[in-house]
Amino acid sequence: MSNVTKKAFQGFFFLMIVWGLFVFLPAGTIYYRQGWLYMLVFFGSTLFITIYFLKKDPKLIERRVHGGPTAEKEKSQKIIQGLASFFSVAAIVISGFDYRYQWSHVPVYLVIISNIIILLCFFFIFLVFKENSYTSSIIEVGEEQKVITTGPYAIVRHPMYTGALVIFLFTPLALGSFWGILFAVGVIAAIILRLLDEEKFLSKNLEGYDEYCSKVRYRLIPYIW
Repeated sequence: MSNVTKKAFQGFFFLMIVWGLFVFLPAGTIYYRQGWLYMLVFFGSTLFITIYFLKKDPKLIERRVHGGPTAEKEKSQKIIQGLASFFSVAAIVISGFDYRYQWSHVPVYLVIISNIIILLCFFFIFLVFKENSYTSSIIEVGEEQKVITTGPYAIVRHPMYTGALVIFLFTPLALGSFWGILFAVGVIAAIILRLLDEEKFLSKNLEGYDEYCSKVRYRLIPYIW
């Protein structure tokens, strides 16, 4: 087993255990069906993507195993990633407490639809990874990196963030909570701040990025922004 493979699976199982604690401890029970369905969709998708790219593009996985606030090089990104992590955890935890104390009720059909949307977003991110091997977990420009203008990048400039944004927005609903959405909005705000900061960095450090921005007008959502 290569070092990258080992780190990838260590990170996967660590995140799954920690995420599981955030989901089920606040809920106060393991009989949390929405929680199990969400975990299956989220980590089933993550596992598939990890295994696929370990075989097809291990360099991409190598770029993605080092992430989080401490891995960022810029102070601004450390702060933004810290906020994103806080609101991500808060959205999950509040959703668990919502289930436990029945603060709100999300219809079963909406829970199922939300999980389907999350699954589709993971597939979209999978397509992004196939198109761009340089989708690092931190903001950086790799050696020989070029501007990608095809696939999802022909539609919006930050397609991976588009997928992530929708995943976080629908996570509370997938967990059966309306209240968790308040904190998911915080994650979305952090993603937008990260995106704007990243564009400044890429404009200075990635040749051809300004020209790409002039051709692809929309950052996250076609015809909106």
